[in-house]
Amino acid sequence: MRGKQETGSKGHGWGSVSCRVEARRARASAETPGPPPTGFSLLPWLLLGMGAFSNLFQAGTRQPVLGGIGLFVFNSLYIYVVFRAFTKQTRQARSTRVALVLMAVVTCALALGYGGSWLYFFPLLGLATGAVTRGPWLGRTCLALTALAAAVSSYREGWDAVNIAYATFLSTMVTAAILSLSEAVRELRAAREELARRAVEEERLRFSRDLHDLLGHTMSVIVVKSEAARRLAPRDLDAAVAQITDIESVGRQALTEIREAVTGYREGSLSTELDRARSVLEAAGVQPVVRHSGPPLAAQTEALLGWVVREAVTNVVRHGQGVARCEISVEGEVGRVRVRVADDGGGCGGTGIAGSGSGADAGETGEGGGTRTGTGLRGLRERLAVAGGRLEAGAGARGGFVVTAELPVEGGDTGHLVRSAGPDSGMVSVPTGA
Repeated sequence: MRGKQETGSKGHGWGSVSCRVEARRARASAETPGPPPTGFSLLPWLLLGMGAFSNLFQAGTRQPVLGGIGLFVFNSLYIYVVFRAFTKQTRQARSTRVALVLMAVVTCALALGYGGSWLYFFPLLGLATGAVTRGPWLGRTCLALTALAAAVSSYREGWDAVNIAYATFLSTMVTAAILSLSEAVRELRAAREELARRAVEEERLRFSRDLHDLLGHTMSVIVVKSEAARRLAPRDLDAAVAQITDIESVGRQALTEIREAVTGYREGSLSTELDRARSVLEAAGVQPVVRHSGPPLAAQTEALLGWVVREAVTNVVRHGQGVARCEISVEGEVGRVRVRVADDGGGCGGTGIAGSGSGADAGETGEGGGTRTGTGLRGLRERLAVAGGRLEAGAGARGGFVVTAELPVEGGDTGHLVRSAGPDSGMVSVPTGA
């Protein structure tokens, strides 16, 4: 009994698996519309001319050789037109339009000369016209062709042949509607795939920028504080332990930031980055001077400016040559906020920037003294440009290197504060009027 139940359950399981497989196949087939239509899909309609072809072999047909030549010319032009109708460039070519006009001339000549089943060439002409014509000219062309078919058929066979005009109208409009819809579906699918591809590229770029900024800064801080702990250990064990504690804190914070960057929810804080910058510069033996004035900023603005401070200070610590002092100023003005990071190092080694201005690429000075292209400041320049800001980097007027970033801000001044920090005192906040 148990064996039967197990067999039944296995059979049910295999059935559910097969159902899921079939469902996936159905979704895949629905997402893949298959190859685009070609002229071969319109060739079977040439069978409408079989009546005219058989009429050539009937007794009493006038000039069958001339009718055979006309039939051959019409079929050749029809095949030429329909095979060029599925590519936009060839469909709009002058040769295609000329061939369509010649088809109309041959159709009228055969219909007027023979009548009867030869009138069915008008629906074929309408089908070729609908395959070629698009846009605002479709309605006028269709009405003109319908009127022509009605006039010729009524003149040749009387009012009983007016149904030829109706068939011509239907073949023209239905063919144009179906082919236009097919093209629109494929264009929308191509646009959706392109948007998806660009979204993936943008997400990869965002992720690479965040990892570069996060890991580059964190590794620099850990290296600097580890060197400070090694130097302090022989003479001041408590200070060395304090540096090691900071390394642990930085590592834990880096893990949190990496998780947030992966999920895309990380928002930086300018105040936090200023505090970290002061701590890192002090550990590296650089005198920090931090000034912060202006109204509170939006979270997105703070995040962007925080990235600027982090990247500029990281370059000072990693590539600084003889840097003794680094000034960081945040100044809020009417409609704009500016961050300036300046050091007194020796040339390119200060901030590691090879170019200046919004058009130059940022570079970083390697160990050998050469300049290599850096992705950090270049990525920041792109981020600021998207937000309507700009980033400039270059040699300062008094030596060293200067990084300046500006961003537009909205109104909402709720009281200015000025904060300053030096090597001998903590960061303090005082009103601007004090």
